Amino acid sequence: MAELMMFRRDAGGRDVELPGSTVALEVELQRRVEAGLEAMLGIRFLASEYPTGPWHRGRIDTLGLDENGSPVVIEFKKGSDSGVLSQAVSYLSWLESAHHEFEALVRKVLGAEAAESVDWRRPRMVCIAAGFSHHDRVAVQRLPERIDLVRYRVFEGDLLSLLLVDSSPGSANAASSRRTRERDTAAIGVPSVPATSAPAGAGLVPACLRDLYAELDDALTAWGEVEVAPLRHYIAYRRLVNVASVIFRPKHEAILVYLRLDPDTVELEEGFTRDMRGIGHLGTGDLEVRLASAADLEKAAPLIRRAFEAA
Repeated sequence: MAELMMFRRDAGGRDVELPGSTVALEVELQRRVEAGLEAMLGIRFLASEYPTGPWHRGRIDTLGLDENGSPVVIEFKKGSDSGVLSQAVSYLSWLESAHHEFEALVRKVLGAEAAESVDWRRPRMVCIAAGFSHHDRVAVQRLPERIDLVRYRVFEGDLLSLLLVDSSPGSANAASSRRTRERDTAAIGVPSVPATSAPAGAGLVPACLRDLYAELDDALTAWGEVEVAPLRHYIAYRRLVNVASVIFRPKHEAILVYLRLDPDTVELEEGFTRDMRGIGHLGTGDLEVRLASAADLEKAAPLIRRAFEAA
């Protein structure tokens, strides 16, 4: 299982490992993550301890809506407890039967626009615990649901770490990961995805951009476990959060990539990079990078690297 190690330099200039620990109370972890939910996981908070009614007989720790419009069920365990996975699956079945109730909650908390954009093709579970068993990780790969297993640790200095230890896009949707995706070389290695100029589910990657997109896809999936999710209007490349969003502009023979990167840390170049803070756009990410050639992609490589290193 993946392990996160943290070090602090001591007075003698040596790096000393910080011992990690778990929280004393589960609610302590839940409240802390909920307070930073969007920054940590790219999820907008909807409700805490949400009742699921007499049939499912439970309370969902946290309900949210992620940056791609997917409903999210989050369950916490302060220790290592395989029950967190089965509990989350049970609550996801409630979610599937409660579309109108969930959308009403989204409308109340986030507004009508968010409620109308809920994407029911990609409901998601996030299980956050001190650890997961081998059986948990096997189950994640076998279950049809979309699941993230996230391991937490707290460190001296009030530091909190969240580490994605396993993830499955599920078999009932169009998402795929680097390790499971098989490229169709006869189709120039480009997966079928919705074109941004067409309604959801219509069209493919524009022919004029297929070669460039194939190279971009290689660059974006070269950073370990990266989930590729074709959505209604863009393709998301994500880990725990979206790191890059890809949008096609066939009329201009260009691809727009929105990176999760602070524009203040980038020397902006007119016609190539743009600060999108405060500017509405499809996809997520504050830095826009415009690619029209392989040379542009080569120039963008350091920005892509920085975005994934920071994710």
